[in-house]
Amino acid sequence: MRFLVDEDLPRSVLEVIERHGHSAVLSVEALRRGASDEEIAALAREKSLCLLTGDLDFADIRNYPPSSYAGMVVLRLPSTATSSYIVELIDYFLSKREVVERLGGKLAIVEAGRIRLRPSS
Repeated sequence: MRFLVDEDLPRSVLEVIERHGHSAVLSVEALRRGASDEEIAALAREKSLCLLTGDLDFADIRNYPPSSYAGMVVLRLPSTATSSYIVELIDYFLSKREVVERLGGKLAIVEAGRIRLRPSS
């Protein structure tokens, strides 16, 4: 799977994504720092990239219907989340191969110890 990593996540997530056999593009390198949610979503759609973000706005399926994307992964992060916490959470998510394989056209909400996978309604 190919991921588009939003700028709200640390660069260190690239290593864990690659370790699980996937590839990733950083939104800040593909677009620019501060790109709008709409620009990020458009890039994910155009390039068939699964969006990986901590921005809860992307969990609104009315604005970002999962069926329009190669997948969307929204991390529910505590305000105290560190880079290492985020990397561990992504590692946990990617270790669930059965979920990752079904991600196309779906929204995954990932938090510590829990993954909710939902299609667009």
